[in-house]
Amino acid sequence: MPLPLRLYRGAGHLFQPFARLFLDARLARGKEDGARLHERLGQPQRARPDGELVWCHAASVGETLSLLPVISAIAKSQPVMLTTGTLTSAQLAAQRLPANAFHQFVPLDTPGAAQRFLRYWRPSLALFVESEIWPNLMHTLHAEDIPVGVVNGRMSARSFANWSRLPKSAASLFSPLRLCLAQSPEDAGRFQALGAKAETSGNLKFVGMPLPRDAEVESTFRAMIADRPVLLFASTHPGEEAIALQVHQALREQKPDLLTIIVPRHPHRGGEIARLAAEHGEIAGRRSTGHLPEREDGVYIADTLGELGLFYSIATLALIGGSLVPGVGGHNPVEAMQLDCPILSGPLVANARHIYAELETAEAAVMVSDAQSLIREAARLLASEEARAALVQAGRTVLARHQDALERTMAALSPYLARSV
Repeated sequence: MPLPLRLYRGAGHLFQPFARLFLDARLARGKEDGARLHERLGQPQRARPDGELVWCHAASVGETLSLLPVISAIAKSQPVMLTTGTLTSAQLAAQRLPANAFHQFVPLDTPGAAQRFLRYWRPSLALFVESEIWPNLMHTLHAEDIPVGVVNGRMSARSFANWSRLPKSAASLFSPLRLCLAQSPEDAGRFQALGAKAETSGNLKFVGMPLPRDAEVESTFRAMIADRPVLLFASTHPGEEAIALQVHQALREQKPDLLTIIVPRHPHRGGEIARLAAEHGEIAGRRSTGHLPEREDGVYIADTLGELGLFYSIATLALIGGSLVPGVGGHNPVEAMQLDCPILSGPLVANARHIYAELETAEAAVMVSDAQSLIREAARLLASEEARAALVQAGRTVLARHQDALERTMAALSPYLARSV
């Protein structure tokens, strides 16, 4: 094992006595499930299913949604375990996993937790999604000669630069991969440079299952909103809510009945955003309190988990957050496209750069540079049903273009699944 990985592993050993304190601190901040902390320590209490088991790991909601079609295909013939690290993804898994599949929280990446987890579950195949690389888990899998693959692989320029500074460590983790299916040729090239035998299979985000929404709740919201135009700011981060309020107040001069809905990426920020709205002279209702948007409400804060699909469905137009402030890199616009919601985005979209490049070329999204250009483009689209319909149709065309990504992924996985059945 190269020295940097030995140091990382040693740090993991030193951390192990404090792991429970770390998890308790996260629990106090609402980031862990108190009834399932043992899973994070590699101590599952669920019975292992008989026979061979495929383990899939995704970081959170977006990665889980892109992986669900793969899980559904595998689960037709053998059990599948999905691990994730967030409460929202666990909630989604409970709602959306097919029969013969189940969810566990991923263990902390310490040597002890990794060994306990793998010795209990004994997977016949391990699949990591996108950029989820956990050195202790992956090293232990390689040491146990368990086939490991990366699915829908993504390697950002920053991650590639970091791994390139540790070439021996990268090679020890990536070279033993049995398969590495990348989203794009650029991602495949970066994985290859780090030692993986990578190929391009397409982006599963284009074929992932649409975000869930409650039909009864959607009907209630539509009745409350009636014919008002709705501008949605989806998955916002600090700094973007101030822009949303600026845009809202500028557009209300032209659209007095405009309703602006803000869905923060982290719902616990709802109170903070409500105070910011008050500073701008707006009294904003909050979804977490049970408030529904009344006619006199100009701003509404959707500070709950798992309801983004609802708000994409009722929005006239959506700005995808994480794209107007530095340090985030944007979020997945495909979720909005799948629900026929016209898309706007800021320029900072490194995490989904290939998707946005294709959308921009296909004229399936409108890119803006700042608050003023956002005001200008939002006003144009709110005033033109034809322009919005053109965006939606272009988005459908892009989605259709990528429907073979699942077929190509399953074809690459089939030899390993046949071996494990």
